[in-house]
This record gives sequence, structure tokens and C-alpha cells, in this order.
Amino acid sequence: MTDPSAQDEAALTLEIDSDGVASLLFDRPDSKVNLLTSRVMARLDALLGRIEEAAESGGVRALIIRSGKSGSFIAGADVGEIASVATAEDGTAAAREGQRIFDRLEHLPVLSIAAVDGLCLGGGTELILACTYRIASERPETRIGLPEVRLGILPGFGGTTRLPRLVGLSAALPMILTGRPVDVRKAQRIGLVNEAVPEPLLYERATALAHGATRKPRRRCPLATRFIDGTFPGRRIALAQARKRVLAETGGHYPAPLAALDVIEASLGKGLEQAFRDEAAALGRLIATPECRNLIRVFHLMEGAKKSGPVASAKPVGHVAVLGAGVMGGGIAQLLASRDVQVRLKDIQPDAIAHGLQHARSLFERAERRGRMKRQDVARAMNAIAPALDYNGFGRLDLVIEAVVERMDVKQAVLREVESRVPDDCVLATNTSSLSVAEMQNALERPDRFCGMHFFNPVHRMPLVEIVRGPATSDETVATVFTLTRRLDKTPVIVQDGPGFLVNRILGPYLNEAGWLLSEGAAIEAIDAVLLEFGMPMGPLRLLDEIGLDVARHAAGTLAAAFGERMAAAPALAALEGSGLQGRKGGRGFYVYQRERSKGVNKDMYAALGGTVPATRRAIAAEEVRERTLLAMVNEAARVLEDGIAASPGDVDLAMITGTGFPPFRGGLLRWADDMGMPHVLARLDALAEQFPARFDAAPLIRERAAAGRGFHD
Repeated sequence: MTDPSAQDEAALTLEIDSDGVASLLFDRPDSKVNLLTSRVMARLDALLGRIEEAAESGGVRALIIRSGKSGSFIAGADVGEIASVATAEDGTAAAREGQRIFDRLEHLPVLSIAAVDGLCLGGGTELILACTYRIASERPETRIGLPEVRLGILPGFGGTTRLPRLVGLSAALPMILTGRPVDVRKAQRIGLVNEAVPEPLLYERATALAHGATRKPRRRCPLATRFIDGTFPGRRIALAQARKRVLAETGGHYPAPLAALDVIEASLGKGLEQAFRDEAAALGRLIATPECRNLIRVFHLMEGAKKSGPVASAKPVGHVAVLGAGVMGGGIAQLLASRDVQVRLKDIQPDAIAHGLQHARSLFERAERRGRMKRQDVARAMNAIAPALDYNGFGRLDLVIEAVVERMDVKQAVLREVESRVPDDCVLATNTSSLSVAEMQNALERPDRFCGMHFFNPVHRMPLVEIVRGPATSDETVATVFTLTRRLDKTPVIVQDGPGFLVNRILGPYLNEAGWLLSEGAAIEAIDAVLLEFGMPMGPLRLLDEIGLDVARHAAGTLAAAFGERMAAAPALAALEGSGLQGRKGGRGFYVYQRERSKGVNKDMYAALGGTVPATRRAIAAEEVRERTLLAMVNEAARVLEDGIAASPGDVDLAMITGTGFPPFRGGLLRWADDMGMPHVLARLDALAEQFPARFDAAPLIRERAAAGRGFHD
């Protein structure tokens, strides 16, 4: 067994050269990233003591802090240790200890230089904030951030206090309140790093600074920024606007960004020591909240998903074809090209290819406007997408993603044709949202090389990809698609074939129940408001508009054919057949849209639904709306587990968070059910089943768990 103390010593080492330049090297053994565990922090504290002693005797003139891992500086604290903190008092004490160590770094009697190469997050960013100089490599992987709010806490080792003092409120607030990192160009622009240099010259430049730099470069700010950052009224305005944005974006469900604002506001005009105390106390309070517990759990689910692929060799993927140049096809092609994959975008219609390419270009140009890409990068990425009306070049493909119209006969014909034009080891994948992977396999000569690869719309924003294993799909095929999904920075969840797969099968009863409530007289905006208040990113009727009413009807038909009366379409939704309403893409659905923005409820919708809804709206209690829609999902999720579609409750939770936006602060759909208690869930389902027996008859798994006093995750 490896000695932990020996690992700690190897994770952080100190060398002092003959010129008096000390180097602290972070290089955690047997790991791709460096983490600031409690042991590593204690090791850092001890080594800072040695540097202080050497500096007093003239043996050290400067300190360079660097990583031994190419492309990765420090990824932050150990999330497992954060999760183990049991009380607010323990959280506050841990923060105060981290602050003490970084304060020791800040007050070293010698120059300290952080040489950042690659990802620098959380505690890593708080460490470099305590240094005299910060230089960073210009490689694309170099990103600096404070993602703590995404774990339900705030930067507690001094970051909430130091960052606004270094770069000003206007630059610091977005980083702290959203957790989004900045690239090296923006980091230099706002003054977070003093210099950005080519990666091969990073440590050479750090050494030169250690030998000669004596002062920090001045930060030049625009006049508007100086007003915000340099005046009391400006800071008050910035804080008030930030609070308004946080409440609008989170509905007040996430306490961490609001607590960070409180700490920053309270620290105005105060000394550092009191500000640090306020910061530590706030972290202690947050770390003991249910929101923090649930967000850390979601983090672990996300990390686990990266390692959940089959133990099989993945085929390297360098050349991919996308069949079908619609919005989905164009979005998939754009995503592949953004990750340096050569793509052939094929369709039988030149106009469709033109639209698909334009969609891809618009996404790249949006990234350019936001400073995430350079113009030459956009040109290179677009050049990676080759339009195709025929099968020229298909003989060297590694993978084909089919994204044509959702008709089984069309898909089978297209897949049979393309299979005859690609190498024998080429993997075929379908982007279907609901059609049977097994039925498609039956049309192929090599069914083991075929699976589902279900992206969610819009492709560039939605994190989830359902990897659907058909009965003949090989482990190698799944491994290939899994590895590519990770390369695309998407979250893979492996599911078994079945109507609706995982997400759409669970989402179907939720959307349908909203239709039943509408059929009973509930107002469109009233239904959606209840689920928004719960924390969903949008209400179910607005979501139907986003999916597309025609697409939703097709998926609903598949589910109804498979599951009968339990999934029979609500009268209000069935009445939309032939209405011509398409949702957002057509400008009208349950809401009216102009330039893709909602302009309010479509008042003509009730007339379009004819006699399927009452002439006047009636109030249905918010609790009933919430129970009927959400418990319909919980009940179907239990059946998904019974049928073996999902491997675990954790997979269900992760898929619903990343595929539908189920509120992460609740920990996932089934974690939310567990928090209510399975006996309570069963009692409410039984009560609803008295009114609506076909839709709310409790799944056997729920009855079993309730009888045993266990939750889904127990």
C-alpha cells in the first residue's frame, strides 16, 4: 500500500537553485490533475515556512509556483473532502485554515510568481491571487476560474475577497457568481494575469521575472469600468444589478451566489481580515445546506459518467459523416468540426446542405463575437465541414451519424445504403429520439457496428448524449461512440433500447400531464409558472414549443403505441394535430415568438384546441399541478429502472439534469423523490390513482421500496 505521506511529499516539492530562485512544483502522483487536499495544503504550509527561513538568511530571492503536468495547473480542492465536512463550524474552520496558508504566501518577504499552464480552478485560482505576479501560457487549455458556486459554496480561501480587489467588481462578479472560467486573453485583459506568453517560453519568462522584476505592471481600465470599480455609487449599482441578475436566472433557488454578493458588499470599506472572516463564515453556512449536498452529488455523477464506458477498445475517430443537413445535422457537424474532426455533411437536397452549413457558421460566428474563437479559427473549423450530395470520400470514414427524417422506412433505407459505401469497421449511429434501434439493426449486414447516438436540441448547448445499445451492439461500438462523446465535451449516458429510451420516456408523461391539466381548464401560463417556481428551466408547455409540436406529437405517438392508455395523448395535445402550429420554430405555439424570443402566451391557442378545453380558465392548485406533473415522471422513471433501460438511479438523475434541465440543486429526479420519502411518494400516487388510475398506478418498484423503507438510492 502506498504511504499517504510519501504521496503528499511527491505531490508538492521544493527546489532552490544556486541563484536563490525557489520553485514549488505541484505534481500529484498517478493523477491527471493536481488537487489541493488538506494534506497538500499542510505540505504547502510547511514549505512556505522553509522559504521564509531561507529568505531571511538571503538564500531565496524569489519563488516560482508551477505544475509538473502539461496543460493542467491546479484543478481546485478535493470535492470529496468538501462533501465530508459535516457542520458549518467545520466548514468555517477549514476556510480559515486555507486563508491563513494563502495569506502566508501573500506576505512572503520575496517575489512570488505563479506560472499557469492549463486549467486553473477554485483553490488553484485563489492560490495565484495570493502571488505577486501571475503569468500564463497562451495555449487554449489555459482557463482560470472560481467554480465554487456550482458546488453550492463560494470561494472560501480568500478568492471572494481578493479577486474584486485585484480586477474590480465589473470583472470579478461574473466569475464568482456564475463559476465560468475565463481564457488567458480575457484574464490578461482584466488584470487577472500580468502576462500571457507562448507555452514553450512560460518557465523561461518566469525565471527572468524571478531574477529581475521589481514591480507590478499598471492595470489600465476604461472610464466606465473605473466608475464602477473606483467609486462607492458605482460599486453599489454593480452589486444591485448583479443581485437582480442572479435572482432572475436562479429564482433564488441557489443560495451561494447571493451569499457571495453579501460577502462582497459587506467587505466594501473593510480591512482584509474582517472580509476574510465574513467569507469563511459564509462558506461554513453554505457547506451545510441541502443545495450544497445535492450539487456535490451531481458533480460526482458527472465525473462518474466520464468513466462509465465499457472496457473495450475504442476505434480512433478522425473522419465522420453526418447524414441529413437539418438543424440537428448542422448542429452535430458544427460540434464535430469544433473538436477538429473532419466532417462530411450529406443530404440529397443542395438547399438543405446550404442551410446546415449556414447554421454551423452562425454558431461559430457567435463564438467569435463572444471572444471564444478567433476569425482564423472559425475559417479553419468551417473548412473541416465538407458538403456532400453523394458518397465520395465515404470509403475512409470512421463513423457515420444518421440524422434524417424520423421515419423507420427512410432510416432503414439510408442506413442500408451507407453501410454498403463505408469500410467494414466503420461505426454507424442513429440520432433518432424514439425509434427502435433494434429494428434498424435488422436492416444491416453488420448490426454489431450500430448503436444510437441521441443528441438533444440545441446540440451546442445541451450536455447529454444518450448512447443507445441495441441487442446486437458490440462493446467496441459503444466504446467508440462513448469516447467520441467525451471528446465532444458531452455527458454520455449508456441506455438500453426501448421506446423513448430514457429521457423522452420519462419526459413524455410530464408533458402529457400538462396537457391533461390544460384540458381541465388550467391556464397555459399558470401551469408553466408552477414548474418554473419548482426550479425547471422552463414550463412544460413552453418546452413543447421548444421541442416542436410536430416532433413532440411523433414522439408521443411512439410512446402511446408502446404503453397504451398510460401514455394516451391528452385531448388538448391530440387536438393540435392539423392545427399548423409548430412552436417556436414556426413562430406560434402555446406562446408567440418574434425573432426566436417569446412575446407572451398565444391567446388564440385555446380556440385552436376547440372543445377539448373549457371555454374559461379555472384555477388548479399549484400543489396539484406540481404533484401530477413531477410524480408522473418519478413513476415512469421507476418503470425505466424495472425494464433495465437505465443501469442505475444515478443514471436517471444525471440524464434528467443534463437532458431536460431538471434542477441540479434538487440532486436529480429520483434524489428529490428520496428526499420526500418513498412512503409519501406512494401515498400521493395512490391518491392520484383514485382519480386517474391508468396514469398514476404506482410502479411495483415504488411499492417495493416503500414497503422496505428504502429510497431509490438506498
